[in-house]
Amino acid sequence: MPKMKTNRGAAKRFKITATGKVKRNRSHHRHILTKKTTKRKRELRHSIIANPTDAKMIKRLIPYM
Repeated sequence: MPKMKTNRGAAKRFKITATGKVKRNRSHHRHILTKKTTKRKRELRHSIIANPTDAKMIKRLIPYM
């Protein structure tokens, strides 16, 4: 059986934590920042744990991470 290929786009966007959860960065923090409040921009800096429903699909894309 051949090795599975890692989806490189997913590998760059997601990390697996030591407990097996999927960590991701928040969106909407690249441009058009003037209309967003300081509080909102500050909260967008931090990464969060992906929803368990999405995590199942993400783990399938990055099998060896």
